[in-house]
Amino acid sequence: MNVRVLSAVLSGIDGIPVDVEVDVHPGVGHFDIVGLPEAAVRESKVRVLSALRNLGFRAHTRWITVNLAPGDVRKHGSLFDLPVALGVLACLDAFPAAALDGRLILGELSLDGLVRPVPGVLPMVAAARDRGIRETIVPAANGPEAALVRGIRGYEARTLTDLIEALAGRATLDEVRPEDAPRPLATPHAPDLADVRGQAHVKRALEIAAAGRHNLLMVGPPGSGKTMLSRRLAGLLPTMTNEESLETTKVHSAAGLLRHRAALIAERPFRAPHHTGSAAAIAGGGSRPRPGEVSLAHHGVLFLDELPEWRREVLEVLRQPLEDRHVTISRAAATVTYPADFLLVAAMNPCPCGYLGDPRHRCTCTPPEVAKYRARVSGPLMDRIDLHVEVPAVAFRDLATPSGGEPSSVVRGRAQAAADIQAARLGPGGARFNGRMDAAQVRAHCGVPDDASRLLEAAMERLGLSARALDKVLKVARTIADLDGSDGIRTVHVSEAVQYRLLDRPSG
Repeated sequence: MNVRVLSAVLSGIDGIPVDVEVDVHPGVGHFDIVGLPEAAVRESKVRVLSALRNLGFRAHTRWITVNLAPGDVRKHGSLFDLPVALGVLACLDAFPAAALDGRLILGELSLDGLVRPVPGVLPMVAAARDRGIRETIVPAANGPEAALVRGIRGYEARTLTDLIEALAGRATLDEVRPEDAPRPLATPHAPDLADVRGQAHVKRALEIAAAGRHNLLMVGPPGSGKTMLSRRLAGLLPTMTNEESLETTKVHSAAGLLRHRAALIAERPFRAPHHTGSAAAIAGGGSRPRPGEVSLAHHGVLFLDELPEWRREVLEVLRQPLEDRHVTISRAAATVTYPADFLLVAAMNPCPCGYLGDPRHRCTCTPPEVAKYRARVSGPLMDRIDLHVEVPAVAFRDLATPSGGEPSSVVRGRAQAAADIQAARLGPGGARFNGRMDAAQVRAHCGVPDDASRLLEAAMERLGLSARALDKVLKVARTIADLDGSDGIRTVHVSEAVQYRLLDRPSG
């Protein structure tokens, strides 16, 4: 007897439909799985046979062949356990095979028949819905993920026994209801900008970065608050839209990072990998490509502390996602693309000892050592960072003040208003923020008056600004003007933008 069960497999954050064709005939015990299965898929036959044996079915005395179609797509993970087991059971007349028609089925099996959760349920159910499938059966622990997808009926499976009874018409499964979908949850103790004492000019740079999506580099001695400030940047970004929340949740689902009964991700991610991280950890990779930190920070913030301490080859992998807003990972088995639209914020010391320019500590570094230290960050990567800001040590009088100033919610309101202005000016599709504008958009939207033009000319000559740096100054000036509610860029906006090119200035 032959039975077909519909399942799926992940490619990036997209679900690809897979037909699980099960053929069972009398014969010597044999179980084979074909269709480019990886090790975890081949091992499913052990879990399936044990689960069926513990339920009293003698599948080990049959000749079983499972084909996973299409045969040119590599299959991975343990999510085929449940569709394979149900296909075998249908062939053994445990329930009518017609009960499987038109249903997407996902799930891992334990040896005693419990249905365990699997990663990537959200994107796979969404892909099934888009292809016309109207029902799905998923592990109960993945029910909240499935509930996020409207337009498809979902059912929760807890044990294989429950499924057999339901498919035979003797019982019913709990339905995944839209009202059970996880709701966005606010973080009760999110880091607030009001906690930071002093550093008013750095807070201003954070506001500009959040409003216009400008990548930011902070340079200052140890203990000056660079990490503390960075952790508050995600809270300054405009509130996530429903589309952004769903897309971010898909990435975390594909990575298997959604907790049991987890909520929809509604807070912008903040990722802070250690500087010993590998290129695969940052960009994604592995024998079966998985999302890296640049994708887990999608629609949020990626923080790289101690920037010159990162290995050069690791930093260079950031260049493609910073430019294209996605990352493509090629392996012999497959090529996958993950979204990677993040805001980069980095921090570094001004020199190897960390105290160059600090009035309270003596710097022990020579000029060649300082130059060598800063040269660890390549020019092409530095060209993709719009704002350079100095973070000096905080004075005692600032630390002694009772309040750090404006809370994040107030600053976020101004950033949101500026972002709305940019969206209206740049239109739908493509660049939505000033920091994402291409050269043509800079020419169209960043015109300056004559006195500001003379200021820019002087900056290029005296500070040694490059043509790329000039474009970045104009983008930042446009964002400052938007925060100011100004229709055009004025000289005061250009003057402030020039101040954020710290590392373009001559070191002598």
